[in-house]
Amino acid sequence: MLLSQAITVLNKLDDIHINGNGVVHFFDEFPNVKATYETVQGEKGSTDFVKIIIPGTEGKTVSGQAPTVGIIGRLGGIGARPSRIGLVSDGDGAVAALTAALKLAEMQLKGDQLKGDVIVATHICPTAPTLKHEPVDFMDSPIDIQTMNEHEVSPEMDVILSIDTTRGNRIVNQKGIAISPTVKEGYILRVSEDLLRIQEMTTGQCALTIPISNQDITPYGNGLYHMNSILQPAVATSAPVVGVAITAQSVVPGCGTGASHEEDIAAAATFAVEVAKETTNGTCAFYDVGEFDRIQDLYGTMNILQTQGHSVRS
Repeated sequence: MLLSQAITVLNKLDDIHINGNGVVHFFDEFPNVKATYETVQGEKGSTDFVKIIIPGTEGKTVSGQAPTVGIIGRLGGIGARPSRIGLVSDGDGAVAALTAALKLAEMQLKGDQLKGDVIVATHICPTAPTLKHEPVDFMDSPIDIQTMNEHEVSPEMDVILSIDTTRGNRIVNQKGIAISPTVKEGYILRVSEDLLRIQEMTTGQCALTIPISNQDITPYGNGLYHMNSILQPAVATSAPVVGVAITAQSVVPGCGTGASHEEDIAAAATFAVEVAKETTNGTCAFYDVGEFDRIQDLYGTMNILQTQGHSVRS
């Protein structure tokens, strides 16, 4: 488990002054790792999008053929200052993604380099807005989901893990991490057996999955219910996407402070690192290619679910 790395990142991000530049400099000691950031202004403020590329021995960065794994930390913001002081529960997706990046970077220094590239993407905003709600405010974001996808979902990503705090509901009432079925091009596919195996191996517990609906895999802004934004990357790519939900027994608001549990963050990051190892090595599949081709032959494409859709009622 990546407990020490998770604590390191938690302490780094729990700072009103932290920004993309500070996160990028955190990776200066790793010569083979490329870390960049871009500040983007939205209607409700600005945020810094961070991208960290950990190259593989046979990855696309060296003109190789090994698959590229994307690890996206999904959130509205890491902090809700000035209304809330400190790191908020909603920020755990960013913490987990950066924890995975830190571990992969440290592995390279020690001679353990994956075959394929890993791209870690998230955004850093310690002063994100909130939405008024009783009994506590919800987290909002300074930028919209489409902008988020444009900066976090890269065409180079062959598979994507989307890590997001998913505690503000009663869908999963168990503390730890849960994984979603694989989502690809509008289809909700079966839960990957390889990912279940890796989850059980890394957590030492029985596999825990999170149910999702068709609404969850459609874009925000269509007036439909969404559990949260964990599967929004799936609307912007043809790559298979799996949500990694950080969960709790109780209902925890996204803007709650003092609600981050380093052991759960470490579990999500450990899972992501092990999935990256096996996927780039060819021993982990997010979905069955033949079965996906078969379902499309039988029922056609479901790409419309990746769009805002259209009304079919007269």
